[in-house]
Amino acid sequence: MGHEPIVAALRAGAQVVLAGRATDTAVAAAYPLMKGMPAGPAWHAAKIVECGGQCTTDPRAGGVLATIDAGGFTIEPLDPAVSCTPITVAAHMLYESANPFEMREPAGTLDVRDARYVALDDRIVRVEGSRFHPAGQYTIKLEGARITGYETLSFTAIRDPLILADIDAWADLMRTMIRRRVHQTLGLADDEYAFDLRLYGHNAVLGDLEPETGPPREVGVMLLVNAPDQATATAIAKVANPLMLHLPTPAMGYLPSLAFPFSPAEVERGAAYEFALNHVVDCADPASLFRIEMGEKADA
Repeated sequence: MGHEPIVAALRAGAQVVLAGRATDTAVAAAYPLMKGMPAGPAWHAAKIVECGGQCTTDPRAGGVLATIDAGGFTIEPLDPAVSCTPITVAAHMLYESANPFEMREPAGTLDVRDARYVALDDRIVRVEGSRFHPAGQYTIKLEGARITGYETLSFTAIRDPLILADIDAWADLMRTMIRRRVHQTLGLADDEYAFDLRLYGHNAVLGDLEPETGPPREVGVMLLVNAPDQATATAIAKVANPLMLHLPTPAMGYLPSLAFPFSPAEVERGAAYEFALNHVVDCADPASLFRIEMGEKADA
């Protein structure tokens, strides 16, 4: 959603607008654009204010105030102990942007190549030179998701130094044993379900890109099962339960006792989704794809 449906709701008398998925900037740009402010400063200011205090010297301090005029905009933090600086304001164009000089919106493209950031004092920044290039065709992003299955997870913790000395080999053994026992117990082939084994404290975040070497001190192992229905996902996780609790390495002469943090060990997450649509729709009327419903808040 772009800013036009929000403007339409404001012009119809709405004091609060609850919108579906919209561009973050459209929510803030709608009002100044409705009041006739130039598109360049309005869209740029909206981009800066969308995350509040992130454009200040203390991102935790709260919101900011942007004042837009015909030549640009000023921005200052609401907290008197915090500052906006040319660097903190300009740097926000790097946030969630593929290009720090351009940002595509349904109505066109914000261009900040010639923007100038000047400190008016130790707290307030003035920005001028922002431009907006209207698109030849107004477009709306069309997104959609679909269910990929149902998930059940379990989690265990490892502190045994013999396992941790070669945790990757243990994880490979775990994957082999899960597939073998699921086939033996439930009769499921490998392509009838999926699971992921993540080693938190070892390489769960970066995977093969992890630069650190040497055995970790402790590892949390998360098993995430995906199956066509919830009952099957949970059954697979239950088959893996004894392995998650007691799987030894080939060199161990005993069964280790690992640590489940909760009981039952299996947690049903419900349906899992993935993006199935990521398209752009040409629109003759920017508000044509959206319904506007007006209502009044009931008295408490």
